[in-house]
Amino acid sequence: MGLVQGVVRRLVSSVGTVIVGKDQEVELCVLALLCGGHVLIEDVPGVGKTMLAKAMARATGCNFERLQFTPDLLPGDVTGVSVFNMKTTEFEFRKGPIFAQVLLADEINRATPKTQSALLEAMEEGQVTVDGVTHPLPSPFIVLATQNPIELGGTFPLPEAQVDRFLVKVNLGYLALSDEVAMLDRFQRESPLDELAAVTDAAEIESCRHELQGVFCHHSLKEYCVRIVQRTRESTDVALGASPRGSLGLLHAAQARAAAKGRDYVTPDDIKELAHRVLGHRIVLRANAELRGITSAQVIDDVLASEVVPAERQLMAGEGS
Repeated sequence: MGLVQGVVRRLVSSVGTVIVGKDQEVELCVLALLCGGHVLIEDVPGVGKTMLAKAMARATGCNFERLQFTPDLLPGDVTGVSVFNMKTTEFEFRKGPIFAQVLLADEINRATPKTQSALLEAMEEGQVTVDGVTHPLPSPFIVLATQNPIELGGTFPLPEAQVDRFLVKVNLGYLALSDEVAMLDRFQRESPLDELAAVTDAAEIESCRHELQGVFCHHSLKEYCVRIVQRTRESTDVALGASPRGSLGLLHAAQARAAAKGRDYVTPDDIKELAHRVLGHRIVLRANAELRGITSAQVIDDVLASEVVPAERQLMAGEGS
């Protein structure tokens, strides 16, 4: 697992020169990249959401496109359109910005649900279908989407199907006093983003993804993942629990975390540490639960506290792989 561990360390260190005091959040984005997931970065304006996405893109060395989502953005502006060529008398497909290895979907919730839905096929299947013709996307392909809280004016809530396609949701929050002062020092003259160089490339990321497939997860831990997800659906405070895609995402994220720690096997702590990040945004609470101040984090806390953690025996190797 040395390759994954090395790539994670290099990316976290590189992005950390731009994003101050948020190493855990940066590492979460890196883990999502390496296990083929997409990242939703949500927080109030000015905390570095777009900067994080741009720094991630530059550090990966992959082909990058930025798409600013606005209320008048159309699906064709995302995927591309077929244009009639007068010389050849045939329609030609002109690719949209989604045909990039790293797509920054900036302020994604400022576009209408119709435009947001243009990302669904791409995020799930790695392809785009326009006018009945399917076009494969480059590999690796990751969407780094930023959004402001839906309480802010001029935003649209993301459809549940859209939210469920994000592996993890990241909240940056405000910096501590010392970190914010350090940020002022770094950005006093020029942005460190301008000097950020790639520390990996698409080929190495693909190799990491192949290596992650060999991370062992015991059958009892797979059952543990599924029990956690199923319990979110059974809560009386939840209108819509996490989907089977959430179970799969939790497994893959746990494999990535294990490899980043230098292990070739998953432990219960890998699953518990990532449960909130992978499942929290997939849970839709009932209205009366929200009125009582219940949060998705509390629902997951209750599930983790009540679920029996598998014993340590046989978790490193053996049956159940």
